[in-house]
Amino acid sequence: MTLAVRVIPCLDVDAGRVVKGVNFANLRDAGDPVELAHRYDAEGADELTFLDVTASSADRETTFDVVRDTAEQVFIPLTVGGGVRSADDVNRLLRAGADKVGVNTAAIARPELVAEIAERFGRQVLVLSADVRRGSGSTTSGFEVTTHGGRRGTGIDAVEWVARASELGAGEILLNSMDADGTRAGFDLELIRAARAAVDVPLVASGGAGAVEHFPPAIAAGADAVLAASVFHFGAFTVDDVKVALRAAGYPVR
Repeated sequence: MTLAVRVIPCLDVDAGRVVKGVNFANLRDAGDPVELAHRYDAEGADELTFLDVTASSADRETTFDVVRDTAEQVFIPLTVGGGVRSADDVNRLLRAGADKVGVNTAAIARPELVAEIAERFGRQVLVLSADVRRGSGSTTSGFEVTTHGGRRGTGIDAVEWVARASELGAGEILLNSMDADGTRAGFDLELIRAARAAVDVPLVASGGAGAVEHFPPAIAAGADAVLAASVFHFGAFTVDDVKVALRAAGYPVR
């Protein structure tokens, strides 16, 4: 049986408010995370992702109180990321209501963290969040993974990194194109294809959605789920609109 494609709104949170910019810059307010979470749950979103986008760059913890309030509003799986540095952080987020936890910056600094989290909580809990940009030729694949909310390059090949993280125990890859983020020009299909060829765990495509027509090609390129933010927050179209487009393209949806 073919698994249904998941449609996932993303709440990029800064100082307790949902924000959205272009290429992770020039952030503008998009609303209250608790109110938006409740709305997306009612609209039929399959999951919800909550990313504290400044926790790592500001060297602080994820805002647990906002996570807890958000989790109380939804009855769908909730993934939380941003500022996760240890297995104990994961434990606290799960207790606050998260179903899955995303790691990025800390895992790159210490890849063993991926294995530690997977061994303690199970790989189904662990989402490897990869903020990827096209490199300047310093990587084999042409894609480089970044840290601190996309603010710092690492010189690490993104495709090799997601493959390694999967081997270490990551149960899912959240693949975010920094180049496409917020541009509404469409998903980076080349990036999705490259990652799909390297891993066999579920792949969530993120960055660049601007029209319902952009979502089916992301699935065709190898994504198992599609994630978007500003187009949902500012009412360009709804979760159901995306599901209609996916269904019309022949993909099963819930």
